[in-house]
Amino acid sequence: MPKITVKKRHVIRKSQIADLLHLLADEIGASADLFRSDRIERVETDSPIGIYLVDKKPFLIATDDWAFPSLRGLIEHPIPERRVVVDSGAVRFVVNGADAMRPGIVSISPDIRAGHPVQVVEERHGKPLVVGIALFDAADMERQEKGKSVKSIHYVGDDLWNLEI
Repeated sequence: MPKITVKKRHVIRKSQIADLLHLLADEIGASADLFRSDRIERVETDSPIGIYLVDKKPFLIATDDWAFPSLRGLIEHPIPERRVVVDSGAVRFVVNGADAMRPGIVSISPDIRAGHPVQVVEERHGKPLVVGIALFDAADMERQEKGKSVKSIHYVGDDLWNLEI
């Protein structure tokens, strides 16, 4: 994710909150209720991905097609959906922004769809390391033997992670 410059931020309307939570529910189902709040703010940035503050914390990211929790949101409110688990050998690469490659992936949740966001978690503790875009559906990812499976868009230590608001 490129350097993020905050231009302004504003509280969004209830109808916009409902639309955002609907997009979120399409991705993570009932776990979207963990991110429900009366006060959600949109942060205007130069990034192509929208950033939303839930109770003044950057817990959601979204585009026109999807919404998904940021890493801070996933750490504060862990969800079981859309998980790709990587082994301990892949952690040091993935945590620095590398795409998740098939040999390092040990398990894949069956609800993953190509072109939609997923969380990449580490094997031992289940902590989220990356939010990425799946390059394949779950079944195709399972059959894959080598190559990239998840394109990283947000990782620990990137500009969104370090965003001070």
